[in-house]
Amino acid sequence: MASPAPLKVQSQVVQEGKPVPMSAVHTSAGGQNVSPDLSWDAPPGGTRSLAVTCYDPDAPTGVGFTHWVLFDLSPELRSLPAGAGAPGRQPRGAVLGFTDFGDSAYGGMAPPPGDPPHRYQFTVYALDVPGLEGANEKTTYAKFRFMIRGHVLGQGTLTGLFGRKV
Repeated sequence: MASPAPLKVQSQVVQEGKPVPMSAVHTSAGGQNVSPDLSWDAPPGGTRSLAVTCYDPDAPTGVGFTHWVLFDLSPELRSLPAGAGAPGRQPRGAVLGFTDFGDSAYGGMAPPPGDPPHRYQFTVYALDVPGLEGANEKTTYAKFRFMIRGHVLGQGTLTGLFGRKV
């Protein structure tokens, strides 16, 4: 399969390469734990659904840390409002997958105190399937990534930074 077409992902809350504001930070790290707004370009032709994830590749786990998994979004959608990562606040028909916080909801930034700032990658995927068959609110990031393999038509990432002092 060809490389995914690029999608430009933007936010009023998260700015590329800049510190993530406390509104999007997990409550355990002093934040409000509200998923940021996101918007993106029109996906490539043939897109039948969209998905969004937030992933920290710098977490000291050896495999990163998943903060948000949202899939089965309408291909016509071009944005998510702040707070769409809370259960019951996601767009109609969309499914909140299982995060490394142990629940099916957005979980904000919470790196260990004293770590250098971590990268938080908000990625939008344009998929050639109308939904992820067999996926549900217990679908993990790893399973999600396996399920979309070979189905990604377009993809874009917005990366924010967050670290906390000791």
